[in-house]
Amino acid sequence: MNKFLLSIDQGTTSSRAIIFNHQGEHVHSVMQEFPQFYPENGWVEHQPQDILQSVLHTCQQVLKDSGISASQIAAIGICNQRETTLIWDRQTGKPIYNAIVWQDRRTAAYCQQLKDQGLAESIAEKTGLLLDPYFSATKIRWILDNVDGARNAAEKGQLAFGTVDSYLLWHLTDGKSHYTDATNASRTLIYNIHQHCWDKELLALFNIPASMLPSVKNSADDFGYCSLFGATIAIGGIAGDQQAALIGQGCFTPGMAKSTYGTGCFLMVNTGENALRSKNKLLTTIAYQLNGKVSYALEGSIFIAGAAVQWLRDNLRFFDKASDTDELLAHVGVDHGVYFVPAFTGLGAPYWDPNARGAIMGLTRASGINEIVSAGIQSVAYQTKDLLLAISQDGFAIHSMRIDGGMSANNWFMQFLADILAITIERPRVVETSALGVAYLAGLHLGIFRSPEHIQTLWQHESFAAATLDQTQSEHLYQGWTHAVNKVLHSSKQDLLPLNP
Repeated sequence: MNKFLLSIDQGTTSSRAIIFNHQGEHVHSVMQEFPQFYPENGWVEHQPQDILQSVLHTCQQVLKDSGISASQIAAIGICNQRETTLIWDRQTGKPIYNAIVWQDRRTAAYCQQLKDQGLAESIAEKTGLLLDPYFSATKIRWILDNVDGARNAAEKGQLAFGTVDSYLLWHLTDGKSHYTDATNASRTLIYNIHQHCWDKELLALFNIPASMLPSVKNSADDFGYCSLFGATIAIGGIAGDQQAALIGQGCFTPGMAKSTYGTGCFLMVNTGENALRSKNKLLTTIAYQLNGKVSYALEGSIFIAGAAVQWLRDNLRFFDKASDTDELLAHVGVDHGVYFVPAFTGLGAPYWDPNARGAIMGLTRASGINEIVSAGIQSVAYQTKDLLLAISQDGFAIHSMRIDGGMSANNWFMQFLADILAITIERPRVVETSALGVAYLAGLHLGIFRSPEHIQTLWQHESFAAATLDQTQSEHLYQGWTHAVNKVLHSSKQDLLPLNP
């Protein structure tokens, strides 16, 4: 039996290739960042070639660096940034426009038009999602309406749509596979999560030809074969990165929760066979589909988490690398009065305001780099508190949470998170849980892992943090955050006043 599993973890700012063994242990990984493009205010794009080449490079490099040959890889799993939208020519495989990233807000006005027509509720009933630029459907429509000849080509069946998983799968299989899995399909705003199919009424509403769409499979399934790395390897698992992290964290039991801290933050709680509708603007989504059986989740999405730290590093140049924040945080207390609301591309759950923009508040002459950096990291914990309160109001009381993603390695952040949420925070031994999740899926497909219950036994605890901050002080800090957010939300709804001549 081949001894290893190769995971492709294609994220918003970087691509990773990670090799795991059959016990789910990390063997070796390679990461490559790639640039983001911001053509206009609120627009976010990637060059598709950057996505593809970073994936190919990291896969080739991780095999070379580890000394493991492609023939020793049993299967490939793919996890991906969700909702990001690509359309390409079926003959050439070339995209007709840049990838429009999940953070992009260019279709906000169109979404508002649909809301004004009273369509938001019917869309939510079918998809579990809110009517927001975040999701893929309005991005597809924008490309078809704004790229010369695109709509005509689409109606002739010449174009293919995919989220990043489908785009990569197409190229890894030399155009033979045009598939997605149920988790990624459930994030497009055109997939009926109850009937488990592309919804004809929604396709008509968004004017999207059905011929563009990939076929939808289980999360562990036969997705084809890749022969690009020196041997033919089965592709056996695909999931959107947040659902993949839920799987990698072993959260197969209803009520279990995880929160991932990458570019954004995504808190997800398994709700089992019940597709619960949130009363607090959380999303109902497919957690995974195995052997035709669907499990659901409630999810809260924060657009900017680790990206706030990246902004402090790259734009303000307050430090050279994320680990440098440890020294800065050591010289400032938690109650410094500064609040950073990182609404660079709007605010996600539970506010869903695409017009909100970032702000730093509470600055005094005593404020400096340390306080602003602390406020940036604290903002991620405060936003998580927003989500946790919304989930509890929907009927799920979360007493512990498993975390992962780049920020989870920061012990200061982990402790502050426990203090603000007043729950126990657990960090696994393997923090690349999205990549681990699709390795598990690929292994499930091949029978390497017997069942979800088998996977749960493999989860390993690395450390935990319990709340130590006085509850009165914790509530005081959070009230300051809500005050800052309310100011941002109020500002987003005001017309700019003309300057005096």
